[in-house]
Amino acid sequence: MSAPEKEDLRKVQLTGGSTYIVSLPKGWVEKVGLGKGSVVSIVQMDDLTLCVQPRTPKRGEEVRRAVIAVTDDITPENITRRVISAYLIGYNIIQIRNPSKRIDLSQRYAVKDFTRKKLIGTEILSDLPRELTLQVLLSHSELSVKDALRRMSIIAASMHRDALSTLAGEDAQLAKEIVSMDDEVDRFGLYIIRLLKAAVVDPHAIREIGLTSSRESLGYRLITKSVERMADHAVNIAQNSLALTMSSLSGELFGELRAVSEGAVGVFEDAIEALFDWDYASAEGVLVRAEGIRRAEAGVVQMIIKNSAPEDVPALRLIVESILRTAEYGADIAEVVLNLTIRDEIREA
Repeated sequence: MSAPEKEDLRKVQLTGGSTYIVSLPKGWVEKVGLGKGSVVSIVQMDDLTLCVQPRTPKRGEEVRRAVIAVTDDITPENITRRVISAYLIGYNIIQIRNPSKRIDLSQRYAVKDFTRKKLIGTEILSDLPRELTLQVLLSHSELSVKDALRRMSIIAASMHRDALSTLAGEDAQLAKEIVSMDDEVDRFGLYIIRLLKAAVVDPHAIREIGLTSSRESLGYRLITKSVERMADHAVNIAQNSLALTMSSLSGELFGELRAVSEGAVGVFEDAIEALFDWDYASAEGVLVRAEGIRRAEAGVVQMIIKNSAPEDVPALRLIVESILRTAEYGADIAEVVLNLTIRDEIREA
Protein backbone atom coordinates (compact mmCIF):
# COMPACT_ATOMS: atom_id res chain seq x y z
CA MET A 1 0.00 0.00 0.00
CA SER A 2 1.40 3.39 -1.00
CA ALA A 3 1.93 6.12 1.57
CA PRO A 4 -0.91 8.63 1.89
CA GLU A 5 -0.55 11.94 0.09
CA LYS A 6 0.25 15.07 2.11
CA GLU A 7 -2.90 16.65 3.49
CA ASP A 8 -4.19 19.50 1.33
CA LEU A 9 -6.32 22.04 3.20
CA ARG A 10 -8.93 24.07 1.31
CA LYS A 11 -11.34 26.75 2.51
CA VAL A 12 -15.06 26.35 1.98
CA GLN A 13 -16.39 29.41 0.15
CA LEU A 14 -19.89 30.78 -0.26
CA THR A 15 -21.01 31.86 -3.68
CA GLY A 16 -24.32 33.29 -4.83
CA GLY A 17 -25.48 33.58 -1.26
CA SER A 18 -26.57 29.93 -0.95
CA THR A 19 -24.00 27.62 -2.60
CA TYR A 20 -20.88 26.32 -0.86
CA ILE A 21 -17.90 25.45 -3.04
CA VAL A 22 -14.39 24.08 -2.54
CA SER A 23 -11.67 23.88 -5.18
CA LEU A 24 -10.04 20.62 -6.29
CA PRO A 25 -6.24 20.16 -6.13
CA LYS A 26 -4.72 20.85 -9.55
CA GLY A 27 -2.37 17.87 -9.39
CA TRP A 28 -5.25 15.46 -8.74
CA VAL A 29 -7.37 16.98 -11.53
CA GLU A 30 -4.54 16.46 -14.02
CA LYS A 31 -3.81 12.90 -12.84
CA VAL A 32 -7.37 11.71 -13.35
CA GLY A 33 -7.81 13.58 -16.63
CA LEU A 34 -10.44 16.13 -15.64
CA GLY A 35 -10.97 19.44 -17.36
CA LYS A 36 -13.51 22.23 -17.69
CA GLY A 37 -16.99 20.72 -17.93
CA SER A 38 -15.92 17.28 -16.56
CA VAL A 39 -18.30 15.53 -14.20
CA VAL A 40 -17.31 14.19 -10.80
CA SER A 41 -19.34 11.91 -8.55
CA ILE A 42 -19.63 12.84 -4.87
CA VAL A 43 -20.79 10.14 -2.45
CA GLN A 44 -21.45 10.78 1.24
CA MET A 45 -20.03 7.93 3.31
CA ASP A 46 -21.45 6.60 6.57
CA ASP A 47 -18.89 8.58 8.60
CA LEU A 48 -19.99 11.81 6.77
CA THR A 49 -16.79 12.04 4.73
CA LEU A 50 -17.17 12.66 0.99
CA CYS A 51 -15.74 10.44 -1.74
CA VAL A 52 -14.99 12.35 -4.97
CA GLN A 53 -14.33 10.40 -8.16
CA PRO A 54 -14.30 11.23 -11.87
CA ARG A 55 -17.51 10.08 -13.52
CA THR A 56 -17.72 9.15 -17.17
CA PRO A 57 -21.09 8.95 -18.98
CA LYS A 58 -20.78 5.15 -19.25
CA ARG A 59 -18.89 3.51 -16.49
CA GLY A 60 -18.12 -0.12 -17.28
CA GLU A 61 -16.60 -2.64 -14.96
CA GLU A 62 -12.82 -2.50 -15.22
CA VAL A 63 -11.11 -5.54 -16.73
CA ARG A 64 -8.43 -6.76 -14.36
CA ARG A 65 -6.03 -9.60 -15.20
CA ALA A 66 -4.13 -11.83 -12.75
CA VAL A 67 -1.37 -14.26 -13.73
CA ILE A 68 -0.60 -17.17 -11.41
CA ALA A 69 2.75 -18.82 -12.14
CA VAL A 70 2.89 -22.53 -11.27
CA THR A 71 5.57 -25.19 -11.09
CA ASP A 72 5.42 -28.90 -10.37
CA ASP A 73 6.21 -28.42 -6.67
CA ILE A 74 3.05 -26.35 -6.05
CA THR A 75 0.16 -28.54 -4.95
CA PRO A 76 -3.22 -28.39 -6.70
CA GLU A 77 -4.75 -27.17 -3.42
CA ASN A 78 -2.31 -24.23 -3.26
CA ILE A 79 -3.12 -23.23 -6.83
CA THR A 80 -6.85 -23.44 -6.12
CA ARG A 81 -6.46 -21.18 -3.08
CA ARG A 82 -4.67 -18.60 -5.25
CA VAL A 83 -7.45 -18.75 -7.81
CA ILE A 84 -10.03 -18.20 -5.04
CA SER A 85 -8.13 -15.16 -3.73
CA ALA A 86 -7.81 -13.64 -7.20
CA TYR A 87 -11.54 -14.19 -7.81
CA LEU A 88 -12.55 -12.68 -4.48
CA ILE A 89 -10.51 -9.49 -4.87
CA GLY A 90 -12.09 -8.76 -8.22
CA TYR A 91 -9.94 -10.05 -11.07
CA ASN A 92 -11.97 -10.67 -14.23
CA ILE A 93 -9.35 -12.75 -16.05
CA ILE A 94 -7.24 -15.29 -14.15
CA GLN A 95 -4.44 -17.06 -16.00
CA ILE A 96 -2.58 -20.07 -14.62
CA ARG A 97 0.78 -20.41 -16.39
CA ASN A 98 3.72 -22.79 -16.24
CA PRO A 99 6.66 -20.93 -17.83
CA SER A 100 8.69 -24.02 -18.72
CA LYS A 101 6.41 -27.01 -19.41
CA ARG A 102 2.87 -28.33 -19.58
CA ILE A 103 0.68 -27.68 -16.58
CA ASP A 104 0.52 -30.83 -14.47
CA LEU A 105 -2.66 -32.82 -15.08
CA SER A 106 -3.66 -32.86 -11.38
CA GLN A 107 -3.20 -29.09 -11.15
CA ARG A 108 -5.23 -28.51 -14.29
CA TYR A 109 -8.05 -30.82 -13.16
CA ALA A 110 -8.23 -29.21 -9.69
CA VAL A 111 -8.62 -25.70 -11.10
CA LYS A 112 -11.15 -26.70 -13.76
CA ASP A 113 -13.20 -28.77 -11.33
CA PHE A 114 -13.25 -26.02 -8.71
CA THR A 115 -14.18 -23.40 -11.31
CA ARG A 116 -17.15 -25.44 -12.52
CA LYS A 117 -18.37 -26.24 -9.00
CA LYS A 118 -17.65 -23.09 -7.02
CA LEU A 119 -17.08 -19.94 -9.11
CA ILE A 120 -20.36 -18.48 -10.29
CA GLY A 121 -20.24 -16.57 -13.57
CA THR A 122 -16.80 -17.92 -14.43
CA GLU A 123 -15.93 -19.83 -17.58
CA ILE A 124 -12.80 -21.55 -18.86
CA LEU A 125 -11.78 -19.21 -21.67
CA SER A 126 -8.84 -21.25 -22.97
CA ASP A 127 -7.15 -24.52 -22.07
CA LEU A 128 -3.66 -24.66 -23.52
CA PRO A 129 -0.74 -26.94 -22.56
CA ARG A 130 1.10 -24.26 -20.58
CA GLU A 131 -1.76 -21.92 -19.81
CA LEU A 132 -5.27 -22.14 -18.40
CA THR A 133 -7.38 -18.97 -18.60
CA LEU A 134 -10.53 -18.27 -16.59
CA GLN A 135 -12.83 -15.32 -17.21
CA VAL A 136 -15.54 -13.91 -14.93
CA LEU A 137 -18.38 -13.02 -17.30
CA LEU A 138 -20.95 -11.85 -14.73
CA SER A 139 -20.91 -8.11 -13.97
CA HIS A 140 -21.82 -6.60 -10.61
CA SER A 141 -25.19 -5.33 -11.76
CA GLU A 142 -26.37 -8.61 -13.36
CA LEU A 143 -26.75 -10.46 -10.05
CA SER A 144 -27.00 -8.29 -6.94
CA VAL A 145 -25.98 -9.26 -3.41
CA LYS A 146 -29.63 -9.57 -2.37
CA ASP A 147 -30.61 -11.75 -5.34
CA ALA A 148 -27.61 -14.04 -4.79
CA LEU A 149 -28.33 -14.26 -1.05
CA ARG A 150 -31.98 -15.10 -1.64
CA ARG A 151 -31.09 -17.96 -4.01
CA MET A 152 -28.43 -19.16 -1.60
CA SER A 153 -30.92 -19.18 1.30
CA ILE A 154 -33.58 -21.05 -0.67
CA ILE A 155 -31.09 -23.79 -1.53
CA ALA A 156 -29.88 -24.05 2.08
CA ALA A 157 -33.44 -24.36 3.45
CA SER A 158 -34.27 -26.98 0.81
CA MET A 159 -31.14 -28.93 1.77
CA HIS A 160 -32.23 -29.01 5.40
CA ARG A 161 -35.74 -30.28 4.57
CA ASP A 162 -34.36 -32.90 2.20
CA ALA A 163 -31.89 -34.01 4.88
CA LEU A 164 -34.75 -34.63 7.32
CA SER A 165 -36.56 -36.65 4.65
CA THR A 166 -33.65 -39.09 4.58
CA LEU A 167 -34.56 -40.08 8.16
CA ALA A 168 -37.88 -41.43 6.90
CA GLY A 169 -36.09 -43.53 4.32
CA GLU A 170 -37.88 -41.71 1.49
CA ASP A 171 -34.85 -41.74 -0.79
CA ALA A 172 -31.51 -43.27 0.13
CA GLN A 173 -29.78 -41.44 -2.75
CA LEU A 174 -31.05 -38.09 -1.49
CA ALA A 175 -28.47 -37.92 1.30
CA LYS A 176 -25.67 -38.02 -1.27
CA GLU A 177 -27.32 -35.42 -3.49
CA ILE A 178 -27.49 -32.97 -0.59
CA VAL A 179 -23.70 -32.92 -0.45
CA SER A 180 -23.55 -31.79 -4.08
CA MET A 181 -26.16 -29.08 -3.38
CA ASP A 182 -23.71 -27.61 -0.89
CA ASP A 183 -21.49 -26.66 -3.82
CA GLU A 184 -24.26 -24.34 -5.07
CA VAL A 185 -24.44 -22.60 -1.70
CA ASP A 186 -20.66 -22.15 -1.71
CA ARG A 187 -20.82 -20.73 -5.26
CA PHE A 188 -23.19 -17.99 -4.22
CA GLY A 189 -21.24 -17.38 -1.02
CA LEU A 190 -17.98 -16.76 -2.86
CA TYR A 191 -19.75 -14.55 -5.39
CA ILE A 192 -21.29 -12.39 -2.64
CA ILE A 193 -17.90 -11.97 -0.96
CA ARG A 194 -16.46 -10.88 -4.31
CA LEU A 195 -19.15 -8.19 -4.62
CA LEU A 196 -18.72 -6.98 -1.05
CA LYS A 197 -14.95 -6.68 -1.49
CA ALA A 198 -15.52 -4.62 -4.63
CA ALA A 199 -17.73 -2.25 -2.65
CA VAL A 200 -15.01 -1.76 -0.03
CA VAL A 201 -12.50 -0.72 -2.70
CA ASP A 202 -14.92 1.35 -4.79
CA PRO A 203 -17.74 3.18 -2.98
CA HIS A 204 -19.59 3.59 -6.28
CA ALA A 205 -19.92 -0.18 -6.52
CA ILE A 206 -22.18 -0.20 -3.44
CA ARG A 207 -25.25 0.70 -5.46
CA GLU A 208 -24.18 -1.46 -8.39
CA ILE A 209 -24.28 -4.54 -6.16
CA GLY A 210 -27.71 -3.61 -4.77
CA LEU A 211 -26.86 -2.09 -1.38
CA THR A 212 -27.49 1.45 -0.17
CA SER A 213 -24.47 2.12 2.08
CA SER A 214 -21.09 0.69 3.02
CA ARG A 215 -22.47 0.04 6.53
CA GLU A 216 -24.53 -2.82 5.09
CA SER A 217 -21.49 -4.66 3.68
CA LEU A 218 -20.29 -6.13 6.97
CA GLY A 219 -23.83 -7.19 7.88
CA TYR A 220 -24.30 -9.03 4.59
CA ARG A 221 -20.91 -10.69 5.01
CA LEU A 222 -21.92 -12.05 8.42
CA ILE A 223 -25.30 -13.21 7.10
CA THR A 224 -23.66 -14.97 4.14
CA LYS A 225 -21.39 -16.86 6.53
CA SER A 226 -24.40 -17.94 8.63
CA VAL A 227 -26.18 -19.27 5.53
CA GLU A 228 -23.08 -21.23 4.51
CA ARG A 229 -22.84 -22.80 7.97
CA MET A 230 -26.54 -23.63 8.01
CA ALA A 231 -26.06 -25.51 4.72
CA ASP A 232 -23.06 -27.34 6.20
CA HIS A 233 -25.28 -28.60 9.02
CA ALA A 234 -27.83 -29.83 6.48
CA VAL A 235 -24.98 -31.91 5.02
CA ASN A 236 -24.15 -33.14 8.53
CA ILE A 237 -27.77 -34.26 9.04
CA ALA A 238 -27.71 -36.19 5.76
CA GLN A 239 -24.37 -37.83 6.53
CA ASN A 240 -25.43 -38.80 10.06
CA SER A 241 -28.67 -40.26 8.74
CA LEU A 242 -26.58 -42.69 6.66
CA ALA A 243 -25.02 -43.95 9.89
CA LEU A 244 -28.39 -44.94 11.40
CA THR A 245 -29.69 -48.48 11.45
CA MET A 246 -33.23 -47.00 11.23
CA SER A 247 -34.52 -49.99 13.22
CA SER A 248 -35.27 -47.91 16.29
CA LEU A 249 -36.48 -44.70 14.67
CA SER A 250 -40.11 -44.74 15.76
CA GLY A 251 -42.84 -42.72 14.13
CA GLU A 252 -43.19 -40.67 17.29
CA LEU A 253 -39.49 -39.78 17.39
CA PHE A 254 -39.39 -38.97 13.68
CA GLY A 255 -42.44 -36.74 14.12
CA GLU A 256 -40.75 -34.88 16.95
CA LEU A 257 -37.56 -34.42 14.94
CA ARG A 258 -39.61 -33.22 11.96
CA ALA A 259 -41.48 -30.69 14.12
CA VAL A 260 -38.31 -29.25 15.68
CA SER A 261 -36.63 -29.19 12.26
CA GLU A 262 -39.50 -27.26 10.66
CA GLY A 263 -39.38 -24.81 13.52
CA ALA A 264 -35.64 -24.30 13.04
CA VAL A 265 -35.93 -23.83 9.27
CA GLY A 266 -38.84 -21.44 9.85
CA VAL A 267 -36.64 -19.34 12.15
CA PHE A 268 -33.95 -19.25 9.45
CA GLU A 269 -36.35 -18.35 6.62
CA ASP A 270 -38.13 -15.67 8.66
CA ALA A 271 -34.80 -14.10 9.58
CA ILE A 272 -33.93 -13.84 5.89
CA GLU A 273 -37.34 -12.32 5.13
CA ALA A 274 -36.88 -9.81 7.96
CA LEU A 275 -33.69 -8.74 6.23
CA PHE A 276 -35.30 -8.30 2.82
CA ASP A 277 -38.33 -6.56 4.36
CA TRP A 278 -36.00 -4.39 6.47
CA ASP A 279 -38.26 -5.19 9.42
CA TYR A 280 -36.90 -4.68 12.94
CA ALA A 281 -40.02 -6.09 14.66
CA SER A 282 -39.94 -9.30 12.61
CA ALA A 283 -36.28 -9.83 13.50
CA GLU A 284 -37.15 -9.48 17.19
CA GLY A 285 -39.86 -12.11 16.78
CA VAL A 286 -37.35 -14.49 15.19
CA LEU A 287 -35.13 -14.27 18.29
CA VAL A 288 -38.05 -15.21 20.53
CA ARG A 289 -38.89 -18.26 18.39
CA ALA A 290 -35.23 -19.35 18.34
CA GLU A 291 -35.30 -19.50 22.13
CA GLY A 292 -38.25 -21.89 21.90
CA ILE A 293 -36.26 -24.22 19.65
CA ARG A 294 -33.41 -24.26 22.17
CA ARG A 295 -35.80 -25.20 24.98
CA ALA A 296 -37.22 -28.08 22.93
CA GLU A 297 -33.79 -29.66 22.46
CA ALA A 298 -33.61 -31.28 25.91
CA GLY A 299 -36.93 -33.06 25.46
CA VAL A 300 -35.95 -34.48 22.08
CA VAL A 301 -32.62 -35.73 23.42
CA GLN A 302 -34.38 -37.51 26.29
CA MET A 303 -36.75 -39.18 23.81
CA ILE A 304 -33.76 -40.36 21.76
CA ILE A 305 -32.02 -41.85 24.81
CA LYS A 306 -35.15 -43.69 25.99
CA ASN A 307 -36.47 -44.98 22.66
CA SER A 308 -33.49 -45.53 20.36
CA ALA A 309 -31.00 -48.34 19.95
CA PRO A 310 -27.70 -47.49 21.70
CA GLU A 311 -25.78 -47.60 18.42
CA ASP A 312 -28.10 -44.94 16.92
CA VAL A 313 -27.94 -42.49 19.83
CA PRO A 314 -24.67 -40.69 18.84
CA ALA A 315 -25.82 -40.02 15.26
CA LEU A 316 -29.30 -38.92 16.38
CA ARG A 317 -27.85 -36.52 18.94
CA LEU A 318 -25.63 -35.02 16.25
CA ILE A 319 -28.70 -34.60 14.04
CA VAL A 320 -30.49 -32.76 16.86
CA GLU A 321 -27.40 -30.59 17.33
CA SER A 322 -27.43 -29.64 13.63
CA ILE A 323 -31.14 -28.79 13.82
CA LEU A 324 -30.44 -26.54 16.81
CA ARG A 325 -27.57 -24.88 14.97
CA THR A 326 -29.93 -24.06 12.10
CA ALA A 327 -32.16 -22.12 14.50
CA GLU A 328 -29.13 -20.43 16.04
CA TYR A 329 -27.84 -19.27 12.67
CA GLY A 330 -31.30 -17.88 12.00
CA ALA A 331 -31.03 -15.99 15.30
CA ASP A 332 -27.57 -14.71 14.30
CA ILE A 333 -29.05 -13.37 11.06
CA ALA A 334 -31.90 -11.72 12.99
CA GLU A 335 -29.40 -9.98 15.27
CA VAL A 336 -27.60 -8.56 12.24
CA VAL A 337 -30.96 -7.32 10.91
CA LEU A 338 -31.60 -5.58 14.24
CA ASN A 339 -28.25 -3.80 13.97
CA LEU A 340 -28.88 -2.79 10.36
CA THR A 341 -32.40 -1.46 10.95
CA ILE A 342 -32.05 0.11 14.41
CA ARG A 343 -31.73 3.61 12.97
CA ASP A 344 -35.33 3.38 11.78
CA GLU A 345 -36.47 2.58 15.33
CA ILE A 346 -34.75 5.32 17.30
CA ARG A 347 -34.56 9.08 17.26
CA GLU A 348 -31.22 10.75 17.83
CA ALA A 349 -31.33 13.34 20.61
